[in-house]
Amino acid sequence: MKTSDFYYELPEELIAQQPIENRADSKLMLLDKNTGRIEHSYFRNIVDYLNSGDTLVLNDTRVIPARLFGSRKGKEEKIEFLLLTRKENNQWETLVKPGKKAKVGNIIEFGNGLLVGEITSIGEDGTRIIKFRYDGIFEEILDILGEMPLPPYIKEKLEDRERYQTVYSKNYGSAAAPTAGLHFTKELLSDIRDKGVDIVNLTLHVGLGTFRPVKVENILEHHMHSEYYYLSQESAEIINKAKERGGRIISVGTTTTRTLETIADENSLLKKSSGWTDIFIYPGYKYKIIDGLITNFHLPESTLMMLVSAFSSKDIILNAYNVAVEEKYRFFSFGDAMFIK
Repeated sequence: MKTSDFYYELPEELIAQQPIENRADSKLMLLDKNTGRIEHSYFRNIVDYLNSGDTLVLNDTRVIPARLFGSRKGKEEKIEFLLLTRKENNQWETLVKPGKKAKVGNIIEFGNGLLVGEITSIGEDGTRIIKFRYDGIFEEILDILGEMPLPPYIKEKLEDRERYQTVYSKNYGSAAAPTAGLHFTKELLSDIRDKGVDIVNLTLHVGLGTFRPVKVENILEHHMHSEYYYLSQESAEIINKAKERGGRIISVGTTTTRTLETIADENSLLKKSSGWTDIFIYPGYKYKIIDGLITNFHLPESTLMMLVSAFSSKDIILNAYNVAVEEKYRFFSFGDAMFIK
């Protein structure tokens, strides 16, 4: 299977640069995963396509303002750090540019010394480990100094940081938003509960690897990044009971999907779990737990395209994407949504 098998033509003007004014006013494509039948709606109508007894699973991670700009002491310069993964002892794995200004032993100051870091090591892939020192609470300092780590295809400035957070986000740790969830409002979630749909949370801290292109033609040679996840016993039991009674498990986003499929055993059962996952889902994979998937429209040739193709088929997904282009759907993080069922 080749990476180029998952390519489609996307006009640049369809890449959403700003979130829509009302989250729930995004378009919603409804796709039958078996027949390829397509309907067009709006996300505010999602409640009409959910059934009493279904369980909706959300990723409650919260994006940290992970982009920092600093300089070596006494230098007039701008070095960009992107926080990827928190390590022990105030250390973070980071992406840095320009990397030549972040050598082992370099001391970097942020915000006139409000935050100071030392480069302690360089990874094989060019990432840097930086050890921070500061007075106070790290998250509060980050809120002051950091910027939202919007993906590289978004060129416009985001005025309201909260628009790159889901309304149910609570557990800090992501370098990118679980964007399928950006369409939900609190009112919409309330309406979904009122219909008899259970809503449960899990946490997966999204890494920047989610945007990294697949650089090999044979997809089996691609190495997935690892991301931290957590599922509570309560959430696991609710999902297990739903499966037992024949209810559908509807996953909101590829991050939620990867977590559920990582944890599920051969009997499609879940239990309390935490750890790191680098699961790579592509056509041929047999899903163990999810029955429906709410997701955004993804980059050509991406691992996310491969994941949604595995849930349906490559041909059905590519046809749906071509229809979305024809119908002028908005693509990627701030774009429209698809419900595959």
